[in-house]
Amino acid sequence: MELLNGERFVLGTCYYPEHWKEELWKEDIRRMLDTGIEVIRVAEFAWSKIEPTEGTFTYEFFDRFLDVVEETDMKVIFCTPTATPPAWLTEKYPEVLNVSKEGVVYRHGQRRHYNYNAPIYQELSARITEKSASHYGGRKCIIGWQIDNEINCEKNEFYSESDTIAFRKFLQDKYGTLERLNEAWGTVFWNQTYTAWEEIYVPRPTYGDSTNPHEVLDYTRFISASARGFAKLQSDILRKYIKPEDFITTNGIFGNLDNHAMTKESLDFMTYDSYPNFAYMMKAYDEADAMKDRKWSRNLAEVRSVSPIFGIMEQQSGANGWNTGMAAPTPRPGQLTLWTMQSIAHGADFVSYFRWRTCTFGTEMYWHGILDYSGRDNRRIQEVKQVYEKLQNMKEISGSLYEAEVGVLCDYDNIWDANLDVWHGSVEKVSKKALFAAMQHSHTPFDYVYLTEEQTAENLGKYKVLFYPHATLINEERADLLKKYVADGGILVVGCRSGYKDMNGKCVMDYLPGLLAEVTGTDIPEYSFIAPDAGEVYVDWDGTKMKAQVFADLLEPLSKDAKIEATYVSDYYAGSAALISNSYGSGKAYYYGSAFDEESAGIFLQKLGVARPYQEIVTLPEVCEVSVRKKGDRKYMFLLNYSKEAVTVEFKKEVVDVESGQAVSGKKILDGYGVMVVCVR
Repeated sequence: MELLNGERFVLGTCYYPEHWKEELWKEDIRRMLDTGIEVIRVAEFAWSKIEPTEGTFTYEFFDRFLDVVEETDMKVIFCTPTATPPAWLTEKYPEVLNVSKEGVVYRHGQRRHYNYNAPIYQELSARITEKSASHYGGRKCIIGWQIDNEINCEKNEFYSESDTIAFRKFLQDKYGTLERLNEAWGTVFWNQTYTAWEEIYVPRPTYGDSTNPHEVLDYTRFISASARGFAKLQSDILRKYIKPEDFITTNGIFGNLDNHAMTKESLDFMTYDSYPNFAYMMKAYDEADAMKDRKWSRNLAEVRSVSPIFGIMEQQSGANGWNTGMAAPTPRPGQLTLWTMQSIAHGADFVSYFRWRTCTFGTEMYWHGILDYSGRDNRRIQEVKQVYEKLQNMKEISGSLYEAEVGVLCDYDNIWDANLDVWHGSVEKVSKKALFAAMQHSHTPFDYVYLTEEQTAENLGKYKVLFYPHATLINEERADLLKKYVADGGILVVGCRSGYKDMNGKCVMDYLPGLLAEVTGTDIPEYSFIAPDAGEVYVDWDGTKMKAQVFADLLEPLSKDAKIEATYVSDYYAGSAALISNSYGSGKAYYYGSAFDEESAGIFLQKLGVARPYQEIVTLPEVCEVSVRKKGDRKYMFLLNYSKEAVTVEFKKEVVDVESGQAVSGKKILDGYGVMVVCVR
């Protein structure tokens, strides 16, 4: 495998030979190589170039292009073109088209307008994958394959007749009998009981759009399973034809999709499309949003949870926008480098820029690449060259792993439930945002840690502190895993609204927090949203005040090892416990009765001793991010300045500037949008 091999960083770009005259190909490839670009991605939207009409296959176009490529050292990632079915297909087989919840068919003309479950689309997708792989798979310039493009992007809900039929099959496989399904969904409520499988549909419009929440949770799981099955359909075919050393990936990550399971089933690693410039969208720009482009570090942490070392298939290089209401400015000088290094700091060893040339037509004609319409040399291509030169002095960092002592626990069941349930989602949204901001501003690296079936207490034990902001849906297996982590010496922090649902999303009749009561040592006799007329509700933790957010669980200690750490000091909850700690084995669990804001999250980090783990090495302002990748006994510290203004950083110990090889200590200036990478031994 020529990417992610731990030997060096590799730059690439996305290229569309079908958009350009053939006489440009050779010159473009030469210029790419001169710029430092070694890999191109092609063909993700080019089905008609291989199958122009049904059953007629022609390989000449990409053969000619690959012949030109193979005259050089350029390498290729070839794509299956199933993200944009051709017009002949959607016209003859309209059942492949996706449908809105209201029954409106999404017609040909955009992309990703198909549904995964139409049998004919599965058949034709399998055939184009097989034809492409069997013909091109042996080409020496091809080093890997991308399945489809941005699976579940644009739309991640599907309501066609094919989806209803497949949904019924999914439920039959899961529950076996209607009796079990009716019990799991609580269909006795509002007289929804099903007596035949044919009575079940994907969710449909209802008065007030209120539908059975347990059905919708299973429907979301079904969407994920459908997308994963579509990826595996293609991956299984590709494995038969591609060279043994070539990889399979896809570019995500998107909603209503278990990306961890998809990667395990079908991919060698995940790649991501990183567009921090979305933070500067003209219509949506929020000057008060302190995170701005730093928010993409949160997304990169999500990707890293799937693939500790990953690739970027599309990295921001120019202004972005469609002709339909989307527009963002050209990256300022230095931002292209900053965003590239942001990706690398979080674990990317391959970065591919979108795109080489800016297209002169179509919906994405304002989505700029490295080159503008004319193709002339410009500031951005010079910056890409500088990135390449910078990375030549950083080869030793490739293959290193991101280091964090703090983890934020996640699982898809709770993510999907929070998207569906306003009670759950209202606390989840604010806490996730707050925890990220607190760790960014306190320079505390963290990981997202998913509770997959493969997750172990040993792996959780790598983290001094784990936050599980709102573990609403919980089962015995996950509860036992958390008990083992704490008993072995870990520190677990759980937020409000935890433990009150089973895995079907039904509220439990246990004393809350249900299965988490033992490890947290907590009882919750009463709870409430913080009323609009309550004003600001505060919590006192040993003299430190923090503001409760959204919800208040009123707590009581449940065991002799449980201790009240903080109490509410506002409204009728005043005097009630707001935070309980419980010694459990060699570790400790905390139950916090509210959602987090940035200040309270920061207080937890500080009091639990995990904030600013590198402050003895370097101090720097909040506008900067610190990320650390580790390899052997060496730590590589990335300092990223997201401000356009220069800032001062101070090294309290001598470190080595990786790019220059020079020793560094004391105060240094980090330019606006500047990046510095140092080695700490």
